[in-house]
Amino acid sequence: MNNCQHPLIEAAAQGTLPEWAAVSPGRRAHMARVSELLDAWAAALGLPESERCRWRAAGFLHDALREVAPDALRAKVPRAQSSLPGPILHGPAVAERLRAQGVLDGELLFALAYHTLGNASLGTLGRALYVADFLEPGRGFMPEWREGLRARMPAELDSVTREIVGARIRYVVDRGLDLLPDIVEFWNVLVTE
Repeated sequence: MNNCQHPLIEAAAQGTLPEWAAVSPGRRAHMARVSELLDAWAAALGLPESERCRWRAAGFLHDALREVAPDALRAKVPRAQSSLPGPILHGPAVAERLRAQGVLDGELLFALAYHTLGNASLGTLGRALYVADFLEPGRGFMPEWREGLRARMPAELDSVTREIVGARIRYVVDRGLDLLPDIVEFWNVLVTE
């Protein structure tokens, strides 16, 4: 078998998306930038090629269904995640599509499912994807702050993750929106590590 343990993951690591992916050219460019960041960080951590392959694939797959209407995704995610807000459903939907096609890499599937919301159980790959999605250089908001956080990666993954989660929580609170339990639990784990 190949380095990534599944043909779909191997293909994604090389930039080829599954036939069911629905992405615009702009979204695909974002996914490529996330994949490039993840690959650079995995290399800096000295991870073997099999791990780098998984990290690259995560970058290319995380938003594969981001442009599908949330109502179309709701029925395709596990019941426990079906009540999530629409903009968050694409992660769990991607994980379920991959699982249905025989991808059994639990850590990768979990990282994809929770890359937007975050989760206390995210491992190194999941945290790196969460951070890369936020920090990729094509995003235009707060460029100096984000550039500074990128410069600290991957050596300071936990502290950078904590800063990003804190910023996201402040954003939600400042707007008077509901904080979902997953991000609160994620924060609580991060501040006790």
